[in-house]
Amino acid sequence: MNIINIEIPSLSENIRMIESFIDNAKEKFDLNDDIYGNIMIAVTEAVNNAIRHGNGNDKAKNVILTLTLEEGRINFQVEDEGNGFDHQNLPDPTAPENLEKPGGRGIFLMKHLADEVRFENNGKVVSLGFYIG
Repeated sequence: MNIINIEIPSLSENIRMIESFIDNAKEKFDLNDDIYGNIMIAVTEAVNNAIRHGNGNDKAKNVILTLTLEEGRINFQVEDEGNGFDHQNLPDPTAPENLEKPGGRGIFLMKHLADEVRFENNGKVVSLGFYIG
């Protein structure tokens, strides 16, 4: 099993490092463009959430992104140092009363782009799985 990780301080400009990390994974594991696009959007969204919501843009707190390659799938785990959140009770971004609201679409997007989304450790860890079969 292949495991690679990167740890970044919670600054939004560090998303560029995450994008490079994903670009390197695309090259290293020869990911097709569709999967690469889904990974790029879902993982950067998860890291953005970890920076903004999890760690409250506190640059003293880090976000850890771990890539695990298993047979036929690639997994990304995003972990922050925040207090977690209740991922069971999120407002539906497609509900009419929420359409105008900024935000609230990140997890919705992740669930549509990844083949599997799991929340662990009270929402401090999100795992995104993609089949690369």
